[in-house]
Amino acid sequence: MSKNSKSKVPGEPTGSGTSLLETATAAIQAFAPVNKIHQHLCAFHFYSHDMTRQVEAHHLCGHQNEEMRQCLIYDSPEANARLIGLEYIVSENLFMTLPDEEKRLWHSHEYEVKSGLLVMPGIPGPVERRDLESVCKTYGKVYHFWQVDKGDSLPLGVPQLMMAFTRDGQVYNELVQNCGKRLGVDHEKERMNREYMKGPEHGIDPLANGGGKGLKTVLREVHLPNNQPPPSATRVFV
Repeated sequence: MSKNSKSKVPGEPTGSGTSLLETATAAIQAFAPVNKIHQHLCAFHFYSHDMTRQVEAHHLCGHQNEEMRQCLIYDSPEANARLIGLEYIVSENLFMTLPDEEKRLWHSHEYEVKSGLLVMPGIPGPVERRDLESVCKTYGKVYHFWQVDKGDSLPLGVPQLMMAFTRDGQVYNELVQNCGKRLGVDHEKERMNREYMKGPEHGIDPLANGGGKGLKTVLREVHLPNNQPPPSATRVFV
């Protein structure tokens, strides 16, 4: 079973000089994009080409507007968590404007929400359900940069497209149970409390979730002319 292997990140421990510098810059600089983060969502992803590789994903999200939010994804909620990916979440309305080929890269959230797999740790049930009623109707696009399930100590390889689960029997029970114990969440109870929720108004688009097929992210080498700048390059004459 694939798990978030907590391998040690190589490198020297953070020194006192760096810590002092961080304290100084934190007091002076603004971090407006990061300060927009307002919620923590925990869910599970699998590699879009291999459902046997499943990972716990902690999303720290902020709204761009009422129909889009963007999330940084970490492998845990701890202070030393590794940034392993990102997710964009859009409304059904925005999803329907996407080209058909693009829609295959996005996954639906209805099952994640209604099954109780997607939770907001520490948030009272009524408050959590109010937001998840909206999330249930959305679509997400996820890429992971750090393959922690392989035990990689650094982010290696090509960013990988990830997907979310869409029916019972797909996610590993042990993965869910271990997460629930650590976060103090009863996923089955959450499932029962969310039975009333509804997914996208027009149903889940058949092109979403890879169109029902696996999608693999690969790197392809192409010819790159090196005797002239690209057309968009700005030329400066002196």
